[in-house]
Amino acid sequence: MDFQALLQQFLNGGVAGQASTLQSLVLFAPELILSGSIVLMLLARLTSLDRVIPTHWIALFGSMAAFVTVLFQFWEISQPGAESVQIFTGLAMHDPFSIFFRGFLTFFLVFVIVLTVLTGIPDDEDAPDFYSLLSGAVIGMMLMSSANHLLMMFLGVEMASVPSYAMTGFLKGRRQSSEAALKFVIYGAGAAGVMLFGISLLAGLLGTAEFPEMASRFQAVFAGHSSYNDPTIRYMMLALLMITVGFAFKLSLVPFHFWCPDAFHGASAEVGGFLSIASKAAAFALLVRFSLSLTGDATGPSQDLALTFGLGLGFLASITATFGNLAAYSQQNIKRMLAYSTIAHAGYMLMAVSALLVLKSGAMGAESGQRAIQGLLYYLCVYLFMNLGAFAIAALIRNQTFSEEIEDYKGLAQQAPLLAVCMAICLFSLVGIPPLGGFYGKAFIFMALYDATQVHWFMWVVLIAGGVNTVLSLFYYLRVAKFMCISERPAGSTPVALPVASSSGVFVMLLSGMVVFLGIIINPLSKVALHAARAFF
Repeated sequence: MDFQALLQQFLNGGVAGQASTLQSLVLFAPELILSGSIVLMLLARLTSLDRVIPTHWIALFGSMAAFVTVLFQFWEISQPGAESVQIFTGLAMHDPFSIFFRGFLTFFLVFVIVLTVLTGIPDDEDAPDFYSLLSGAVIGMMLMSSANHLLMMFLGVEMASVPSYAMTGFLKGRRQSSEAALKFVIYGAGAAGVMLFGISLLAGLLGTAEFPEMASRFQAVFAGHSSYNDPTIRYMMLALLMITVGFAFKLSLVPFHFWCPDAFHGASAEVGGFLSIASKAAAFALLVRFSLSLTGDATGPSQDLALTFGLGLGFLASITATFGNLAAYSQQNIKRMLAYSTIAHAGYMLMAVSALLVLKSGAMGAESGQRAIQGLLYYLCVYLFMNLGAFAIAALIRNQTFSEEIEDYKGLAQQAPLLAVCMAICLFSLVGIPPLGGFYGKAFIFMALYDATQVHWFMWVVLIAGGVNTVLSLFYYLRVAKFMCISERPAGSTPVALPVASSSGVFVMLLSGMVVFLGIIINPLSKVALHAARAFF
């Protein structure tokens, strides 16, 4: 067989349920477009073309092209008869769930790039490096959301993490930024090592690294080793625990949250906003896919695993939400406060995954499981607008006051009422006050928790913890709103202005307006989220 025939077989060959290499490349188009934009940005810097065409235009058009491609793919897979397929010999999945998150991440990337242009971070000299890191991190997160193999899972996690380390320390000449990046790298390297050891241990015990095969292999292992005193079973539990450490680091769950406040404090508000949303979304997508693949049809040993894992995540979610909200009270810096808020909201969203696994262990039916995933996806979408809005306003205020201390927010409503109103909308939505989008996001998650209480009583504890934490969070969010809207502006403070007709004003109005819109018009997004959730049922 000549080379041309071998190449043709390589491109067009495939097995049932798997796309050929050529088809895989077509379905992988959004990631390829972002990769192409990175190459163009680096070439522009190499040839000094970035002095003629600003790099942010290349990054922006690349991210928009990737988002439009994802929209087209979502429309295609929503047609009757369309089926999910494995791509690249089963390393990744192309299904409504992965397409949803790829669209989420590219859409978010567009907003982050626009924010950086408005705030002026990075400067023209560093722009090619910054936007290359930003796009590279998003590609890694997209791989995480579509991973169908333990190797692809770790590759996606590391590809998303390494650029994030660099972006955290991107503010050159600032000791705080360098210190934050160093802490982030050390914690990240440790968590990655633990996770990789767990992955290798799990793959060795199961004899496979493919997600679709893991559940049946897990059942087979337990069939031959039924006692928890058996070394094989204990090693299996150790492997899962070590992999959970990697997820806990990415989600900044207690007690693996230490990096989060320092990283957010040292990094620019723009990078903090990116990490608080994109990395959480990708990690939750991977956690849902991994946990559902491992538990399979939740019968026999898999049923016990789903219940145990679900209850464990519920306990972890309750502790994380409580710690995040309590620690946010004493913060004087807006970015540190939002960092602890991010930790708390990771706890809320983890409750949806906990409910999903508990419902699955109780054979509550596909509809209940779909509602749990639907709640998580809806909450993530609202979280994109309300959290990015808060970080964007913090960045715009920083550019004028040169301060990120909450104390310096006093009386801002008197000079920039638009900033105060938009910040109040974002903060109240983070609390979950109706009729804002955050209320319905939490309502979806709490309804899933209520369904899970029919399977195990401990889910009542998780549900009550979620409700109590919602009340607790009100106080520190209200503190910022009070400073901005009620307190007097101290004499001699740096004046702040943001005209409504300015591009920055339109941007923050768009973000806060979407928070209000998603609290009033619920059905379109909830239907899209439900369609993505059905990929697993």
